[in-house]
Amino acid sequence: MYDVRLQIITEHVMNFSCHTWAFHNLTMTEALGTIARLGFRCADIGTGAGFNVSRAAAQPARAAADLRDELAVYDLELADFYLMLPRISLENAEQRDKDLEVFKALMPFVAALKPPGVTISPGVIQTDDGAFARTVDALTQMVAAAQTVGVILSIEPHMESMASTPTAALSVLDAVPGLKITLDWANMVCQNVAHDEILRLLPYTRHVQIRQAARNQLQTVFDKGKIDIMRVVRDLTEYDYKGVVCVEMMNILGRHGTQKVDTLRESVRLRDALRDARNAVVKKA
Repeated sequence: MYDVRLQIITEHVMNFSCHTWAFHNLTMTEALGTIARLGFRCADIGTGAGFNVSRAAAQPARAAADLRDELAVYDLELADFYLMLPRISLENAEQRDKDLEVFKALMPFVAALKPPGVTISPGVIQTDDGAFARTVDALTQMVAAAQTVGVILSIEPHMESMASTPTAALSVLDAVPGLKITLDWANMVCQNVAHDEILRLLPYTRHVQIRQAARNQLQTVFDKGKIDIMRVVRDLTEYDYKGVVCVEMMNILGRHGTQKVDTLRESVRLRDALRDARNAVVKKA
């Protein structure tokens, strides 16, 4: 299969980032410094601990400049910016509109920050008849707002969301032109989604997040994980994926079988496995 279809773009070398969410107990500066010391040249940043949403909305140019300066201190490139706004699917209009308002209020900050793209949740799962339409409406507004500042918007298909599976995610993409995918491989493996099913998302994937996982376990230590890193890297290369692969360790223990891990140790092990796989694929080509 790979001998027939594998296409290597020699001028593009797959790069790897690490998410600041792995270090939620640190300040943003400390988290970025840790990521740099681990040998990463790119970082993913998301809202939450260490990120002041109110300041970013009120002082977008200053907040973006400060964050850019912090990245520059550690010679890091920004790989993705994640806005955790899961209420866009809710029937409660006040809560839904609040998340939409936050998203739109942060667009001047995003314009100044200039990330390669912005990732959001497709909204928490709702089962009433109007849930899909509400979600599509919200995402359509968000895509339009992102396009006004020249940024690509993508959803992360995840469990208990309106796009938990490849089929559900593709249905959302069909209904929202311009929307892309941030693919969290562990969220698929935890649900026992077959590898070939995951590949259905690759043509629409802008960004990739990865950590070791297994069925019913959203995070495991490296040796217990069921994700074949070599196979993932080969498939990403085959599909001519030009984005960054983010090592994203989690600290929400117990949820969906998420195991407690040594964040530093596991980030390094996954980093090395990704690099070894990338180098082996390039050498073979």
